[in-house]
Amino acid sequence: MASSSLLSSLLVFLLCSSAALVVVESGIGVNWGTLSLHRLSPGTVVNLLKENKISKVKLFDADPFALKALMGSGMEVMVGIPNDMLAELSSSPAASDLWVSQNVSRYMVKGGVNIKYVAVGNEPFLTSYSGQYQSFVVPALINLQQSLAKANLAGMVKLVVPCNADAYESSLPSQGAFRPELTQIMTQIVTFLNSNGSPFIVNIYPFLSLYGNSDFPQDYAFFEGTTHSVIDGPNVYSNAFDGNFDTLVAALGKLGFGQMPIVVGEVGWPTDGALGANLSAAKAFNQGLVYHVLSNKGTPLRPGVPPMDVYLFSLFDEGAKSVLPGNFERHWGIFSFDGQAKYSLNLGKGLLKNAKDVQYLPSRWCVANPMRDLSGVTDNFKIACSYADCTTLNYGGSCNGIGEKGNISYAFNSYYQLRKQNPQSCEFNGLGMVTFLDPSVGDCRFLVGVADGHTNTSGFSLGRKKTIFALVILWGVYIFLM
Repeated sequence: MASSSLLSSLLVFLLCSSAALVVVESGIGVNWGTLSLHRLSPGTVVNLLKENKISKVKLFDADPFALKALMGSGMEVMVGIPNDMLAELSSSPAASDLWVSQNVSRYMVKGGVNIKYVAVGNEPFLTSYSGQYQSFVVPALINLQQSLAKANLAGMVKLVVPCNADAYESSLPSQGAFRPELTQIMTQIVTFLNSNGSPFIVNIYPFLSLYGNSDFPQDYAFFEGTTHSVIDGPNVYSNAFDGNFDTLVAALGKLGFGQMPIVVGEVGWPTDGALGANLSAAKAFNQGLVYHVLSNKGTPLRPGVPPMDVYLFSLFDEGAKSVLPGNFERHWGIFSFDGQAKYSLNLGKGLLKNAKDVQYLPSRWCVANPMRDLSGVTDNFKIACSYADCTTLNYGGSCNGIGEKGNISYAFNSYYQLRKQNPQSCEFNGLGMVTFLDPSVGDCRFLVGVADGHTNTSGFSLGRKKTIFALVILWGVYIFLM
């Protein structure tokens, strides 16, 4: 009788615990990438996160400046290990010990950083990598887990492996399966994750499905209803996010881990650099996503159980990112480089608030001199855009329609601001000039850089300023004549 009572109590406990897991609300976090040409100070970024009540942040490395700024914030942090470090960490326990000591242990102190996850690689199984990192992931996981155990951190810090959605495939969500060449290694990884209480992390990008396939129904990429629902037996999918998510759920189920917690490590929509990449689309997608996740509705294969956490990609635009996938790669931020919200967005705790006390360079711009022959400007234009970000000038970009002279001015100014308004950076063989009149046109914004304490203003003597004033007058006349 006593054993029966004990069994009943245990069942009640398990049921209550299980129910508690279901009703836990998903957290909305952000990816903080640092490949920006105009970086705010880490302290300013952390204050921005606090101001917006964002309590979860994902880094792509273990940037010491970011981690130092995050100390004492209480934010839940995921630090990353770049793919090119996996080979060494997989082959050397000593290297693994050192990495944990320098990038985890030193910050996990009283008043330090709340590091919850270490991301081992980032999308290491992308098809475009052709298996380059595949053999390193599991050995790196094992070495790092042992290093965390030696540091008495194995119970607090969880290892994860962010995967791209191309790791699995199917024509219907319920038939989802990992790519055949990944089945064995995914079984090993998921078994490891499960034994250590770690979630599966996946990056989902409906925008890329739309961008890469002209036949992809546009309304299916969003959350506002569609005339192109996917019927999968008794389940109906009205958006690509749910369909993609459940394809992963099915793939995990085929490996025997259908209930494994899932975190969405990256998801978002770009605001520039391609057709369909604009402010209104980004707002519609991200707001729809947040409301969908926070509703706790879940998906057809996991009703009432939304992703454990969702990290928006990204916090800021990153003008130094590779544009190999497309020009949009530099424009995923919900904030512009200077911490100003691009559009109204509610992450569940009120509309986004702008960064405070941002220190800008002086309000001046470098533009094409209207009094000079610009027929030989090509080389100068190419040089400017080889250093600065000119992706908004291309087809589908917000500055694509500002004309040839506008393009030249935009390129000149982007380079000028990148060089902290160094006077020599606006010369361009006499084709550039400085103006105090904002040359922005419509949605095409000519930026002013942010100051970091190293702004170069020494070249502006009084005589030089008089010359600039004269050029400003010329520029004003030029605009008037246009």
